[in-house]
Amino acid sequence: MSVSQAPAHGESEVQSDLAGRLARVRARMGKACLISDRAVGDLMLTAVSKQQPEDRIEQALQVGLRVFGENRVQEAQERWQNRRALYPGLELRLIGPLQTNKAAEAVALFDVIESLDRPRLAQALAKACQAQSRWPTCLVQVNTGEEPQKAGIAPQDALGFIAQCQNEFSLKVTGLMCIPPADEPAGPHFALLAKLARQAGLAHLSMGMSEDLDVAIRFGATHVRVGSALFGSRPV
Repeated sequence: MSVSQAPAHGESEVQSDLAGRLARVRARMGKACLISDRAVGDLMLTAVSKQQPEDRIEQALQVGLRVFGENRVQEAQERWQNRRALYPGLELRLIGPLQTNKAAEAVALFDVIESLDRPRLAQALAKACQAQSRWPTCLVQVNTGEEPQKAGIAPQDALGFIAQCQNEFSLKVTGLMCIPPADEPAGPHFALLAKLARQAGLAHLSMGMSEDLDVAIRFGATHVRVGSALFGSRPV
């Protein structure tokens, strides 16, 4: 569906469903903030729009969502480039692994790159930022579980890498991101990420998804990334 098409029959029900899910997610966020004695206004909700069909994206925009997380540069380009002019308040966040050969495209499209995790990528991003005179905010992704199949800098290397990104490459690193192992309690991983952020003097923590956002908020998350709790399961 093009972005200019009128909604088809039945889309109002989809919008209503999404609005209801959004209300439930915001209620969970509010309850977790209350328990943690935090202000809900200090917390940002990122709608994880990766692999979602066009009708769900349009409905998300209609219910007022403006911050979206994407996994792949090419998919995000196809989805969002033409929408920039229609929705000037959009904030696009890259939350998936980034190849160095896609660094220039990522810098051109995204407002925030959450998956900075190695020196070669930092160098490529710095070169692209300088060439385009555009400096997206960056978060360093930490592999808190040290899982070999997962992206992210090892916790023991994180502080040195953050300093390198800031001092050698002049990147705008403002926080950390993690994805805890699926088969472990998330709390200890969120606690580790928060500790590293404090040690590095970074203010932002992107952690917590649909199943564990409540825990993440209690451990200090400033950004939660929510997909299935907003959009439902992805179509097969």
